[in-house]
Amino acid sequence: MEVTNAATPLDGLTAVAKFGQFFAGELFQTYGGVMVRSNELRMDAPPRQRRTLNAPAPQVHLFTTDDNVVLKLTRFNGGKKGPVILAPGFGTSTLAYSIDTIDTNLPEALVASRYDVWLFDYRASPDLPSSRTQFTLDDIATRDYPAAVAKVREVTGAATVQVMAHCIGSMTFLMAKMAGLTGVRSAISSALTLFPISPLANRIRAGLDLGQLLVKAGIPTLTTDFDRQRLDDIVTDEILKLFPSTEQCTSAVCRRILGIYGDVYAHDQLNDATHAAIHEMFGVANVETFNHISLIVRTGHVVDHKGHDVYMKHIDRLAMPITFVHGARNHLFLPEGSMKTLQAVSKANDSKQYLRIEFPKYAHMDCYIGKNASKDIFPTIVSELDRFN
Repeated sequence: MEVTNAATPLDGLTAVAKFGQFFAGELFQTYGGVMVRSNELRMDAPPRQRRTLNAPAPQVHLFTTDDNVVLKLTRFNGGKKGPVILAPGFGTSTLAYSIDTIDTNLPEALVASRYDVWLFDYRASPDLPSSRTQFTLDDIATRDYPAAVAKVREVTGAATVQVMAHCIGSMTFLMAKMAGLTGVRSAISSALTLFPISPLANRIRAGLDLGQLLVKAGIPTLTTDFDRQRLDDIVTDEILKLFPSTEQCTSAVCRRILGIYGDVYAHDQLNDATHAAIHEMFGVANVETFNHISLIVRTGHVVDHKGHDVYMKHIDRLAMPITFVHGARNHLFLPEGSMKTLQAVSKANDSKQYLRIEFPKYAHMDCYIGKNASKDIFPTIVSELDRFN
């Protein structure tokens, strides 16, 4: 290595040393594993520039459940198809569908196909005050879904709606149907269904019933937010660096998502802008719901929050067209779960109503925020909705 135009030999050596320090430092931050510094979420950073969505102006509809919880539906009226309700996973808002960091998000793809799109923020959404309260999956299934479907039908005048739901949104939709929800003519059920088959690490976590320890410790909620100024956040982040995962990342927010939920997305499917915006989609999650999820994982199929088998005995109520979609690389809820669900509903009802599709390159949430999801995933979603529109 040679430094040109140095005033003296000492200046040349100094320049080489500075470059070597910088270069070695950057290599260490890339390959240093758990010893690297965390990427910090700057709370004082200016708002990022957002692109205008290729969709009509959103219409926000607030409505109330029968237990007086205020929920939100955001409408993008793209045409005469639909209406279709999009429900996200637990701990995320509907920004997980409408994020502007990919070229075309799912609502934009549906609007382009002339769908009347309704984004459903149920009570677990970090965008709502209710996310900071205690509730169970039963509340989402028996209170939130009926209220949302009724609201969409009331506003649109439609006799029935279609539903596209992901993860906990998917499981609770199936629970809602088995609890007696009407007014839905077809659905797409993504990733988490009636049988939450999880990797060993998640099964161990559920078996230890860690949520009950949080309850006894007086910790009502968990959050993916990271504040570099808080000592407890720094200590937590250092512990999370040791958490086993195939998805190594220097982002403290990513590590929190991993620690709380598990492997939520495949990093290689995200562009840099989406990865940097992950914190916008996640937020507060309540412990009581985590305890219900853990109970279901331990049981092996959906039950109510007391462990009673009140849903599966009504599997005949799932006698409707349902397409189960799953990422083949999903390490949060394994593809075997939706396969087992397909077999169960096909045995109980007319098997011709059901279809299952795997996406080989995708994991979990990256099916909807992935950099190429508009090409690899969304055409399938549109075509499955079109079949029953």
